[in-house]
Amino acid sequence: MALTYTDSNALMNDFDFRGRIKVAALHYADYIMNEATNTPGHTSRLRWASATFQSPDQAAQSLHSPVVMDPAVQADGAAIIDTNLQSAVENTINKLI
Repeated sequence: MALTYTDSNALMNDFDFRGRIKVAALHYADYIMNEATNTPGHTSRLRWASATFQSPDQAAQSLHSPVVMDPAVQADGAAIIDTNLQSAVENTINKLI
């Protein structure tokens, strides 16, 4: 069952959840730093990864609300397991870069 608007808003203001998003973003940034240079959009992806390593809290803050709106997060809320949260974060990042 999807989160209500009130529940979604509460999760968007949950700093523990933001910390989990930060960790997932850093994992993805590390992956991007090691991907092949001929990966489509690599230059933009590399720029995002570098900025995330330099300011992980800022990256997490900018991702927080869009990640909460991901269907997997809407289904499970803060109880989402790490692997599904990782996918939600990566899907959100791929939409943004």
